[in-house]
Amino acid sequence: MKCELCPRKCGIDRKTQVGFCGAKTLKVARVMKHFWEEPIISGTNGSGAIFFSHCSLKCVYCQNKEISQDGKGEEITVNNLVEIFKELEKTGVHNINLVTPTHYTDEIISALKIYRPRIPIVWNTSGYEEVSTIKKLKGYVDIFLTDIKYFSSDISSKLSCAKDYFEKASKAVLQMRDNIPEDIVENEVMKKGLIIRHLVLPSFSADSLKIVEWINNNLGNKTYISLMSQFLPLNDCPAPINRKIKPLEYKIVMNKLLELNFENVYVQDPTSADEKYIPKF
Repeated sequence: MKCELCPRKCGIDRKTQVGFCGAKTLKVARVMKHFWEEPIISGTNGSGAIFFSHCSLKCVYCQNKEISQDGKGEEITVNNLVEIFKELEKTGVHNINLVTPTHYTDEIISALKIYRPRIPIVWNTSGYEEVSTIKKLKGYVDIFLTDIKYFSSDISSKLSCAKDYFEKASKAVLQMRDNIPEDIVENEVMKKGLIIRHLVLPSFSADSLKIVEWINNNLGNKTYISLMSQFLPLNDCPAPINRKIKPLEYKIVMNKLLELNFENVYVQDPTSADEKYIPKF
């Protein structure tokens, strides 16, 4: 079976080969109660995070490089994944949080067909998705927690080896909204909906402003947005992103959200740009 789950469309048979992402069989790097997601995801009991190994992007600044690019993790079966769902659910977490799951879409759907937790399923993604893959998730995923990383194809090409990032991510986000038309929050915890994350990068505030404007024009100012300031210049980042962001760079983007009257925005304290918040794998 040819793999065409992500925009790379490698077309390889993963039983015998690996494509751009490096994934072959289902592989998990860590399972944990996660308390550092957005408040409506983590709540008071935490989010049941499953960190999958490998990724379809090659972000030069990736905080999780050892699992996303180096492939650290343990190979498991679909039945093992079912048991992970059950064990996390027993701990009282608010949701099952599938982190960087795209390249295992088919295995995840198979697991959900065997056992569907009674708590929401979160698709925690880089945003580099195919519309056809998002359509497959209808009825299985309750919350899309997605990045929109870049507007400029030049920036996305240099930083994530994905010239077509915005072209693909923008269409995917619209499909996510079509899958889940309404945001439902009960007792300050999201049950269904869409949250768009954007990490402000050093030197590229102008690109961030274009993303905010696109969200406003295409999804409206009631869209949940998580504006992140946690960028760290890891992995010997090249110029001009070889530093933390400046307070002014973050403020510029925040002011645009205020100007456009966005109603549901999560902001991040600059102190979040610290390696102590990166999970250990």
